[in-house]
Amino acid sequence: MPTLRDVLDQRVREADPSLVEHLGNHRVRCFSCGHCCPIPEGQSGVCKVRFNRGGKLFAPWGYTAGMQCDPIEKKPFFHAHPGALAYSFGMLGCDLHCGYCQNWVTSQALRDPHAVSPPLEASPQALVRDAIEQGAKALVSTYNEPLITSEWAVAVFKEAKSAGLLTGFVSNGNGTPQVLDYLRPWLDLYKVDLKSFDDRHYHELGGRIGPILDSIRRVYAMGLWLEIVTLLIPNFNDSDDELRKLTDFVASVSPDIPWHVTAFHADYKMQGDDLRDTTVEDLLRAAEIGRNAGLRYIYAGNLPGMVEEWEDTRCPQCHNTLIRRYGYLIADYRLTPEGRCPNCAHQIPGRWAPEFDGQITSRPFVPHKRSRLFTITSR
Repeated sequence: MPTLRDVLDQRVREADPSLVEHLGNHRVRCFSCGHCCPIPEGQSGVCKVRFNRGGKLFAPWGYTAGMQCDPIEKKPFFHAHPGALAYSFGMLGCDLHCGYCQNWVTSQALRDPHAVSPPLEASPQALVRDAIEQGAKALVSTYNEPLITSEWAVAVFKEAKSAGLLTGFVSNGNGTPQVLDYLRPWLDLYKVDLKSFDDRHYHELGGRIGPILDSIRRVYAMGLWLEIVTLLIPNFNDSDDELRKLTDFVASVSPDIPWHVTAFHADYKMQGDDLRDTTVEDLLRAAEIGRNAGLRYIYAGNLPGMVEEWEDTRCPQCHNTLIRRYGYLIADYRLTPEGRCPNCAHQIPGRWAPEFDGQITSRPFVPHKRSRLFTITSR
């Protein structure tokens, strides 16, 4: 019986040349993520899914670890086609190893023997066809770290763009200039998890803060629609000082970047009596710190109906409520077709539809056509 490693090693293609540097002696350097791994012959990078075979770098191809249809607000994108359906897909592997990962079954599949997620054979055409049949307006690569599977994402996104769909990444942001340039023509929306503003914390998670901050600046400068999320973890990244530094940084890139501060609940390896879930008071405190930093669009998530006005989009000029939310549900929508406040005509940054088409769903659900894709066992 082949192992998961055996199966995935057969589902690869040679990496895009723009993401590879040949170092001599059959060694290669990979530029798909901020680790920039120098990889010897027969070895893989930190991500465990990109590897050197015969002096060539190979990348994942031809499968998905799962699909799900979500409200686009779940990604979360609050300033991109509210109410739209996002067809989410992902692969396996990650370049970080966060102890609280909620998608650890896919992200840690080759690092943790308890993470088992059999891949499904897929093609870009099949994924796009499935998304259209479900009524999705966007295809989003998520569940694992999409940067390390960028070649596959681009293949899917080329098909999606030709079909008139939006495309998006839900990413930890640990990118490189090379991979962002490679993605730029095929990507519309980019969500970055800014997990902390302390490099020591990033080392605990298996990374460095520098590449994340650089990628945030680059993604914004490239003109991709960017939203940032910070999972607020008590006694890890929730001090006033760290939150001030974090929100000051986001505001320095642009005060118009939406910042989502979301509630932590114990998961994966971060469980125990010494841990507590994020409270409403924690979220409200963080939101006020973000407002004091000058951020104009702050959202407190994961506790629907409990965070006062921090679920809603408000005009920063006249303070009129423009989009009212309850969790992922759009309860009221008042933007003009041009994305302006109807009261004062202030332009609200985002990617808005000419009209609000209502909401397909306020809850995630599994695509009805999943049976078209088959579990890969061997080749």
